[in-house]
Amino acid sequence: MTPIFGCGLYFFSKHVAKETKNELNTYSKAGRIIKEVFSSFRTVLALNGQKFEQKRYESELHATRWCSIRKGAMLGFFVGWLYFITCIIYVIGFLVGSRLIRLHECTTAEIGNILTIVILLVEAITFMSYLAPCFQSLAEACGAATEVFDLINEADIANINEVNIWDENTSERESVDIHGDIEFVNVNFDYPNRNGVSALKNLNLVARAGETTALVGKSGSGKSTCISLLLRYYEPSFGKITVNGRSITEYNVKKLRENIGVVSQEPILFNTSIYENIRYGRENSTRAEIEEAARQATAHDFIMRLPNKYETIVGEGGAQLSGGEKQRVALARTLIKQPGILLLDEATSALDNNSERIVQEALDRACKTRTTIVIAHRLATIQSADRIYVLDNGNVIEQGTHETLMTKEDGEYKQMINMQQMEVIDNYDDDNEEIMIKSQIEEDDKKIFFRSSPLTDNQHAVQSKKASSSTRQSAFLRLLHMNSPEWMLILIGCTMCLIVGVSQMILIVLIPKTVAKLSHCKLAEDSHHIILYSCLLLLLGITVLCVRFCQYTAFAVSGSNLTQRIRTKAIASLLRQEVAYFDQPENSSSAISTRLSSDARAVQHVTGPRLGIICESSIMIVIGLVLGCLFSYKLTLILFICFVIMITVAYLDIYLATRTDERSALSVQQASA
Repeated sequence: MTPIFGCGLYFFSKHVAKETKNELNTYSKAGRIIKEVFSSFRTVLALNGQKFEQKRYESELHATRWCSIRKGAMLGFFVGWLYFITCIIYVIGFLVGSRLIRLHECTTAEIGNILTIVILLVEAITFMSYLAPCFQSLAEACGAATEVFDLINEADIANINEVNIWDENTSERESVDIHGDIEFVNVNFDYPNRNGVSALKNLNLVARAGETTALVGKSGSGKSTCISLLLRYYEPSFGKITVNGRSITEYNVKKLRENIGVVSQEPILFNTSIYENIRYGRENSTRAEIEEAARQATAHDFIMRLPNKYETIVGEGGAQLSGGEKQRVALARTLIKQPGILLLDEATSALDNNSERIVQEALDRACKTRTTIVIAHRLATIQSADRIYVLDNGNVIEQGTHETLMTKEDGEYKQMINMQQMEVIDNYDDDNEEIMIKSQIEEDDKKIFFRSSPLTDNQHAVQSKKASSSTRQSAFLRLLHMNSPEWMLILIGCTMCLIVGVSQMILIVLIPKTVAKLSHCKLAEDSHHIILYSCLLLLLGITVLCVRFCQYTAFAVSGSNLTQRIRTKAIASLLRQEVAYFDQPENSSSAISTRLSSDARAVQHVTGPRLGIICESSIMIVIGLVLGCLFSYKLTLILFICFVIMITVAYLDIYLATRTDERSALSVQQASA
């Protein structure tokens, strides 16, 4: 029977691992949708896209539902298969044992040996059936591990250059001077996902040390690509980039980036305090250095006007700050590194006139004594640059100062200047009105945010505790109510549990009767009884196999539908919330994604296969107590006391495990945020 059992285990593990992998891929897609929607929730509201995003999320959940159902059905078949093998072992043991006794190869005194062998094998299979959920978890872990190992194996790719960043001793071993000229020599580059399209073609340019070099041109001309290559996000297809006469491939990546400061068009701030956001520029910075960097970026004054000053939480992506304020905090984060090279990628293009003026003044001060490369669409901001390169289709078509380029009548730069001047004249009034409205909206958003959090931390804790307590008391009943559309499936599952419980009692009755006949199997009548009981055992095994399959499938469908319904209701509720709701740290897109993926899935256990185990165990306890009282109520009472002690210990274990899981879930949520 061992090969048969092994084949069943292999089949089960293989298919559960496959379904788990598919399920994780689908959950990942659904999680990306959640992250995308709630990280840009203002845009979703502006486009009235709530219904569309909800349907997009639900379409991914549908595929996940079927993966869970198939896994539940396979688990039911596997558990039934184990029971069927148990019955076969009994049948083989009794039939072979009776034959040995009839042939005088085994005496009735040796019947105990036969029973010992049979019971040992049965107990082994029984324990394996108890471990069936563990086999499922093991198979799921193997499926999940495949995805994780694929990520880990990415580190073995030969051309990856990020490994050096994790070397903590790099700064101590190597002192690098990155303050010289930057030169692109015949640089060619193609993006990996844009085959046949060259971003840069034989690009040659020089950014002198201590000077400001501007890169201008149409969208897609290769300006931002130059910055990506300089930071070694990618490697050139051909040519080389040098800093201070040395190829950047010779520098340690970590050390290179430590000496380069970047300020982009849309600054990214982390969902923590302003102080921490600036400190990320250099982790060992003191508070005095952080405040000095904020002053250099003209951010200190507005920070001190905030309610919590430097400890103000900026929200996800810096949502609680205006565009100009975010840009100044990002500039302070860059300046605290004291970089030798400064890269400005359209740093003021998304700001209104007032914010642009403030940020531009801070940038002008920061550019002094540094090698600076500026990318700009607003050409008025780079007219004072020491050298301007005009790019088109990945190559330099013009270069010089603003004055020399303006002398070229048909030059691309002059045409761009003239075009922008005309646009400024035509749109001056409209732009001013739009800027005023935008600024007012940003101020109102901040006021709404600070007014939307009137409770202190203690008040929040008290309210949260009360809500948590009341919710737990009614959570189970509410879950059952939400699962009411599947009441027929739950009823079928519970009925199957009843049948399994009764089958255990039938097995308990059949075994002693068969053993009794085994001791007299030399008589023809007793031999016929052994054959009859063996056939009944075989029929019982087949019945339980079918019942287990139906039981686990019914609970899997019920649990999957409940999980999908909870996720659907949750996403619908979240999409109806105000913007201020998502400004709270605990309601960031990452935290919401974690709750929807892990918490909603955990709810499935209430009406999933574990509910079947609870029902089956309860039925067997009741039947066992009734039969025990009929045969010997005194012995039953003693064993019942032991049972109560066991239940008490189990409850304490569950309580402690729940507390631990809650703390673990909170930690994961905070880490995801």
